[in-house]
Amino acid sequence: MGLDLGEKTIGVAVSDATRLIASPLELIRKSKFTHEAEHLFKLMNHRKVSALVIGLPANMDGTEGPRAQSCRAFARNLERLRPVNIAFWDERLSTSAVERFLIEDLDLNRKRRAQVVDRTAAAWILQGALDRVRDQATWI
Repeated sequence: MGLDLGEKTIGVAVSDATRLIASPLELIRKSKFTHEAEHLFKLMNHRKVSALVIGLPANMDGTEGPRAQSCRAFARNLERLRPVNIAFWDERLSTSAVERFLIEDLDLNRKRRAQVVDRTAAAWILQGALDRVRDQATWI
């Protein structure tokens, strides 16, 4: 399962059983951490998720600022509630790439883009991680 942790929402994406294709799933409105975690754990249980890939918003120079630290804290808090396999994926420019795709390729208006951008960004993040794992496996 892939997560794009925004300030107001959490974009959620999942892969197929073969771990080849990531697809946007839903958008969770941020409220209270325990509610967010409970919702994520329900999704994970229902879909038999074995790991989370969380987008890490690193700065362009590779350093980690407050948003990246917030993502790491979110992961630590999840792990305190339940053991979870978590990987971080560098998400620099993922939201802008997704925005460009939604505008240029799908011609979505601003309102519709706002409804899908975070969960589509989560799919972008998860797809990058899936591709990397698959590419590394072919070199073994």
